[in-house]
Amino acid sequence: MKHQRVRDLMSDAVVRVQRGTPFKEIAHLLLEYDITAVPVVDGENRPVGVVSEADLLQKMWGGEPDGSPEHAEWSRASAAKAGATDADGLMTSPALSAREDWSVVDAARVMARHRIKRLLVVDEDGRLAGVVSRSDLLRVFLRTDRAIRTEIIEEALVKALGLAPSSVQVDVTHGHVVLSGRLPGHVSAPLLEEHCRSVDGVVAVEFRPAGEAGAEDAAAVG
Repeated sequence: MKHQRVRDLMSDAVVRVQRGTPFKEIAHLLLEYDITAVPVVDGENRPVGVVSEADLLQKMWGGEPDGSPEHAEWSRASAAKAGATDADGLMTSPALSAREDWSVVDAARVMARHRIKRLLVVDEDGRLAGVVSRSDLLRVFLRTDRAIRTEIIEEALVKALGLAPSSVQVDVTHGHVVLSGRLPGHVSAPLLEEHCRSVDGVVAVEFRPAGEAGAEDAAAVG
């Protein structure tokens, strides 16, 4: 299955700053564009860090240590940011980034691992190309049931497993896929379900062997 790529979902309108951008200019940009962080780029538009609201707010409380040994290193970094006057001193570096050709699964995995809400996106030369957020990735679940069903039949059944389009009945409702029919010996139900789950927009997959639905219906009538 071919998942959607980051380039298909990212926003290419990215507010960015240079290392020397002053503190107040960064604060103004965050408020003006209603964003919570801004990437810092070098002279060749390559990301070198990120300045967030949290970085700026350390100016208010001074980044003073609380006396806890385990927070000593963090406190030193906070104190340094509290005294910073430009992006170079405020930024968190290096900046986590995704490649344009990453799949949505790759991007989601990195966001989850690092507990972040967005990723900078770079092109093949490492230059800033856009930004992708959690909400951007969630757009894959807005695919229509018809589009999901078509991809399952064409990509999972026919291309991946070599089945005839009519060999398995495919019903999709709000992303919930119900498969019913009789599978040939070389295809197991778990394998079929696995291929269907890899289709973007699928929420759940259920396989019902041929006759199961009819038996349930007969029992209900009886």
